[in-house]
Amino acid sequence: MVFQPEPVVTGDAVVLDVQIAQLPVRVLSALIDITVMFIGYVIGVFLWAATLRQFDPAFSGAVLIIFTVLVLVGYPVVFETATRGRSLGKMALGLRVVSDDGGPERFRQALFRALAGVIEIWMFAGGPAVICSLLSRNGKRIGDVFAGTLVVSERAPRLSPPPVMPPSLAWWASSLQLSGLGAEQAELARQFLERAPQLEPRVRDQMAYRIVGEVVSRISPPPPPGAPPQYVLAAVLAERHRRELARLRPAAPVGAPPQWPNPQYPQPGSPSNGGFTPPS
Repeated sequence: MVFQPEPVVTGDAVVLDVQIAQLPVRVLSALIDITVMFIGYVIGVFLWAATLRQFDPAFSGAVLIIFTVLVLVGYPVVFETATRGRSLGKMALGLRVVSDDGGPERFRQALFRALAGVIEIWMFAGGPAVICSLLSRNGKRIGDVFAGTLVVSERAPRLSPPPVMPPSLAWWASSLQLSGLGAEQAELARQFLERAPQLEPRVRDQMAYRIVGEVVSRISPPPPPGAPPQYVLAAVLAERHRRELARLRPAAPVGAPPQWPNPQYPQPGSPSNGGFTPPS
């Protein structure tokens, strides 16, 4: 089962340009951290055996328990708090823990993740963490769910901004039924709009009509007659993006058509626009 990751959105409904860390990379990062913790724990136990065994058994046992807790909980809490979401394993693989709104990880969140990690990673050999990550859209383990965090990759390629809404199709896009449009079709349309300026005109037109046919078959109502296919794709993706932001920010009515000018959809040719600009 494969889920489409949800966008990382700030409290101001700004979509952040981050990539969710993939499970194999997170597992490798965890193995690095576990190795570091194991080596540190073994060294600590040798020092404990060499220096504290001659003291009262209750006292030496209490010291060993405290040291074990410091290794299992203190290591991730100290590192992730001091480095804003990175342990040694995450540093090695370019990962970082962030809040659900994209902000830096806080001490409370690092503590929740570490305490949950004792159970889901150490007590059950990581089984619950892997299962929860596979079932979560954003690859969250149990500690991430309770802490309100997620792990992102800082080395992954960046996603381009959403396309610009063509003003002439804004009225049509606001009335669309998009529930039938899947993530695969939307991603295919987004990639085409990114590459369109580099394609030969004949190839670009062929691809545009083919992709528009796939997209239009999953939405309603159909686009106005004579609408350029690239305009249609840009309008569909821009409206899909607008509704996702509206869903995450209830104050913005989902069914209301966007007002122009709209900061989410700059006018074509605007300097602030980093996405696709429909041809004139």
